[in-house]
Amino acid sequence: MNQARTNQARTNQASVSRSRIRQGLAAIILAAAAAASWPVFAHHSFAVYDRTKTLTLKGTVKTFQWTNPHCVVWVLVQPEGGGEPQEWSIETTSPGVLTRGGWTRNSIKPGDRVSVEFNPLRDGSHGGGLNSVTLLDTGQKLSASFAASEKPS
Repeated sequence: MNQARTNQARTNQASVSRSRIRQGLAAIILAAAAAASWPVFAHHSFAVYDRTKTLTLKGTVKTFQWTNPHCVVWVLVQPEGGGEPQEWSIETTSPGVLTRGGWTRNSIKPGDRVSVEFNPLRDGSHGGGLNSVTLLDTGQKLSASFAASEKPS
């Protein structure tokens, strides 16, 4: 009788251990699935840009970030009437798409004087989706039709 109780206790312990292992594996699989799907949720649509408006600003490149999923140009713009320069964040497409369009990571450098044509953010903050940038010292125009280059086929 004592042996039967010992065997039953071992069976119960093994069952609890298997249950905990399954729960742990389920949690790991769920976390992995959530992590893998994060880029899908993080990628925004073009709805943040007002495609009915196009602005052109002249300024100096502060930074050019050549990274996936989208490159970003930060431009310092001197406001009309003076004052501190305003920083504008102009987002463009991916490095791969820009490369196919003739860009390199060195196409724009900090200190370059530029004219940027872009669709502004709908909320009115200092940013937008780049259409083109012209290097004022050389006249070189680099196109980057943000939405057109990434429309689903």
